Amino acid sequence: MRRKPRTSGLWLACALLACSCFAAAGDLDESPRHHVIIIEGMRFNPPTLTVHRGDRITWVNKDLFPHTATANSKAFDSHSVASNASWSYTAHRSGSYAYVCRFHPTMHGNLIVQ
Repeated sequence: MRRKPRTSGLWLACALLACSCFAAAGDLDESPRHHVIIIEGMRFNPPTLTVHRGDRITWVNKDLFPHTATANSKAFDSHSVASNASWSYTAHRSGSYAYVCRFHPTMHGNLIVQ
């Protein structure tokens, strides 16, 4: 009678190791996300937003008049965003970016990119 080699324990160990490697890689793989800032009532909502590099941020203007989202550092500038329109920006560099509406300087926001 011929005996089969004992490989089931080794196969199980390799399978468990492979699964744990895939799970760890999946935890590290964060796909870019999409965030929305609503412009309404002369405010940016949320006023402060934290995102990751590669994420896309869209400002949606729900006011009756145009606004901008203009970074003080000049990192981004939406130019005029008409009523019921939107503008998107993809965050590429880490940092904290204070921004305002150039038409209404009392409107302030902050974008934090990690």
